[in-house]
Amino acid sequence: MWNLRHRPATERKPVWRSPGDAFIELTMAKLRKRKWTNKRGVTHHGWSVDFTDARGRRVRRLFDSRAAADNFRIDIEGKLRNSSFRAESVLATVKDAAMSFIEYCEGRMRRRERMTPNMFDNYCGHIRNYICPDVEHHLRVKHFRKKVLFKHGIGNVRLTDLTFGKVNEFRDRIRDSGLSVTSTRKILATLKLILAHAISRDLIRENVAQGVRVIGRREEEYKRVVPPTKENMRRLIAVADKKFRTKLLFAAMTGVRASELHALRWRHVNLDKAEVTVVTRVDRYRIEDVTKTVAGTRTIPIGVDVVRELEAWKAGSKWIKPDDLVFANEWGRYESHPNMIKRSFKPLFEKLEKLHAENPELHPEPPPRFNWHALRHFAISCWIDADLPIKAIQTFAGHSSSAVTMDRYGHLFKSEDHKLAMDKIARFFSGEGPIRPTAEKEARSDQADEPRP
Repeated sequence: MWNLRHRPATERKPVWRSPGDAFIELTMAKLRKRKWTNKRGVTHHGWSVDFTDARGRRVRRLFDSRAAADNFRIDIEGKLRNSSFRAESVLATVKDAAMSFIEYCEGRMRRRERMTPNMFDNYCGHIRNYICPDVEHHLRVKHFRKKVLFKHGIGNVRLTDLTFGKVNEFRDRIRDSGLSVTSTRKILATLKLILAHAISRDLIRENVAQGVRVIGRREEEYKRVVPPTKENMRRLIAVADKKFRTKLLFAAMTGVRASELHALRWRHVNLDKAEVTVVTRVDRYRIEDVTKTVAGTRTIPIGVDVVRELEAWKAGSKWIKPDDLVFANEWGRYESHPNMIKRSFKPLFEKLEKLHAENPELHPEPPPRFNWHALRHFAISCWIDADLPIKAIQTFAGHSSSAVTMDRYGHLFKSEDHKLAMDKIARFFSGEGPIRPTAEKEARSDQADEPRP
């Protein structure tokens, strides 16, 4: 069917309409000034852009200024010419894109394509609480009722109207609500993923959230890793009961993460070779999976004392089959990490504080409290103190590269060579001698300069 609307032949541009045998004209977008009165009798002025898409559907957009309307008209006419226009992209909002992203994540989680329930819940939390605040969900969930609902989301903003400046304003509103730098960065990271998914669905062409920075106060930025001291760790292990002492000592000596500790099975432990292999982890939903990264699969040597502790632990446990969990609960299932922290780990600090209060002369001041992950930092600091090669430390820690290890723990590497170098520089400025390398280094340098046969 021809739909030429009595236009001159020179302006008629029939385009093939698929499917079917009909033709339809892609008319150029029309810009008009509009004036209307609402139900309250208030008169409004605006500029409308009307056009017909490739499927024959009429689309209208209203703008406050002529400049904005004209820019939209030029952009739409270009898309109509190269058939890249999607009507849903004009009407879709950030909330529509977010819901589409949630469906996409659900499919990935169902197919187990690197999408865990924990990750999915984090994305949903960022969307429901900040990006597209859901009042009903906020009131329905019990532990959200006492929290103040964030009321400055961007769910109703159209994707075509979302700009870099609006994302920056959204970031500022999140920070003004009192959220930390880390949480704000995570929310914006979820927004970037939503917009990236919208690009893959041909809804937008640019990710305007890319490049948005979150700048916090100096005390909010990343702090250096400060592991517990050996003395504090020794005191903590000393007051632990026999059952919990094995877990505490194992975590402090191997540096395994909590999720890896609770998923460890006896087939992963070789007491004869004194080594443990980490290949699995378990999340808070008690879903076991492979390690988070390829580097996370590793083999860690264990000391003689740890071997003895594990042998005694195995002898007193009824879960000793190869597929049984090493640190299972009384029913042989995964132990709840929050329960372990609440019932076993935190009471150790309370016990030390009580002993100090009762007898300050015999029991020194208790150590500052630290979380369970600090045991991993303690293990890596011990490896550094033992002068293990950086590559070995990276492998045992499960880091993706040596650069990651050095970025986090480089300040813990101490060497007498550093002090000697500073002493030589000081003597040079005091006039006592030149800055020269040691004789051994000079010999190595001379050997390196000799031509190879």
